[in-house]
Amino acid sequence: MTVIPGSPKSRLDPDPMPRRDWLGLASLWSAASALLFGLVGSMRLPKAAVVAAPSKTFKVTLPDSLAAGEAFVPAGRAVAVYRDAEGIHAISTICTHLGCVVKSNAEGFECPCHGSRFDATGGVVKGPAPRALAWLQVKVSGSEIQVDEGKAVPSGTKVKNA
Repeated sequence: MTVIPGSPKSRLDPDPMPRRDWLGLASLWSAASALLFGLVGSMRLPKAAVVAAPSKTFKVTLPDSLAAGEAFVPAGRAVAVYRDAEGIHAISTICTHLGCVVKSNAEGFECPCHGSRFDATGGVVKGPAPRALAWLQVKVSGSEIQVDEGKAVPSGTKVKNA
């Protein structure tokens, strides 16, 4: 059906929506959708979004075949545990430069990220590492050794074999 300008309006034609009403409805729908998205987001809150980290304190049993002065690195830990005639000690294998995990070698440790080198006691041989590797607290009870990655001790601190 063609509408001729100036012709009378049919009673079946809808009234045009005023601009103010259209803007009011648009803002109402925007607010409703924002509340809906907020509700969906808050429903996810009860679920933890963090990964559980292992305890900083752990127990390890050194193998009998471990030679004196040889590093034992427990699986999944950034620690090297040593046993020698003077006792047992543990050294962190986290580089003091940018936190990479250093690898044990014949001379001590080497950082694969930036080339820092450490001697067998964790002392810096070649930078860019600013400090020596941390020595960690060790407790011995029987054949079980407890290492605390969260507590540093002075370099050279060894625990006597039980």
